[in-house]
Amino acid sequence: MKHLALVIGIAVVGNYLALVESSDAPLQLKQTIPLPGVEGRIDHLDLDAANERLFVCALGNNTAEVLDLRKGERIHTISGLGSPQGLVYISELNRLFIANDKGGICKIYDAKSFKAVGEFNFKDDADNVRYDRATKKIYVGFGSGGIGIINAADGKQVGSIKLSAHPEAFELEKNGPRIFVNVPNSRQVAVIDRNKGEVTGTWKTDLAFGNFPMALDEANHRLFIGCRMPSKLVVLNTDSGDVVAKIDISGDPDDVFYDSKRHRVYAICGAGKVDIMEQTDANTYKASAKIDTADGARTGLFVPERDTLFVAVPHRGSQEAEIRRYAIK
Repeated sequence: MKHLALVIGIAVVGNYLALVESSDAPLQLKQTIPLPGVEGRIDHLDLDAANERLFVCALGNNTAEVLDLRKGERIHTISGLGSPQGLVYISELNRLFIANDKGGICKIYDAKSFKAVGEFNFKDDADNVRYDRATKKIYVGFGSGGIGIINAADGKQVGSIKLSAHPEAFELEKNGPRIFVNVPNSRQVAVIDRNKGEVTGTWKTDLAFGNFPMALDEANHRLFIGCRMPSKLVVLNTDSGDVVAKIDISGDPDDVFYDSKRHRVYAICGAGKVDIMEQTDANTYKASAKIDTADGARTGLFVPERDTLFVAVPHRGSQEAEIRRYAIK
């Protein structure tokens, strides 16, 4: 009887400690939105903040899913896509731009009716999409080495910048003319001058390759590069291109975000973790937590205004496809 009481006591204490640890975790799971019938990889996301809608590239399903965050459910599916990889929602136009791998088509949709209202053809592998609100231009990485430039208002292509190989994640300076671009097949980060429309420099990542995701701390002149071979977070000085830090992270990173409010970096990794790194100063970083997610969950969206991190979970085995919303502490 004493032994049973001891076991129960240990279990109660253990459960209490687990709850304490859970409540103290830097990410708190607040909502799970199922995606029934969605198969394969899930790629990038964007938010319509005013209408509480989340847009999801269901790459392996050839669809884009529209979620109502208030209702916690899917409200629409855009079908007939070709492995959608990147998208951007432009609130002032109520337009949704979706870049597709197959055929390199970037389609434009009215975000109320979800009717297609235009498209432009990059021929192959349209991928990451970024919007420059200051100039009202959209940038799309594509093909064997290019970034296309589109006027948001009329959907017309107005330029293209050549790269040495296919671009993955890229970041636009807000207070300068540069674009930083991961070019993993060339094992480099390319630096573009938007005013000149050309590459003005290339940086290395110190024997860490497979550089796919990226985030920018513009205030501290630091660029965060997620590498897969080996799995590292590499920190570059954007004044010089020098590597100032390297931190081990979990496998298969595909999205990296910088939290300027808390001086943290979040790496969403397909190994089933969100790795959190603390920034002590511009050159000093330490791993602080690993949050369990699910196998293959490697993309998401950080919304700093809401202290929120979304993580996309694909269907694998008994784990159904879903989007998880975490509150950040």
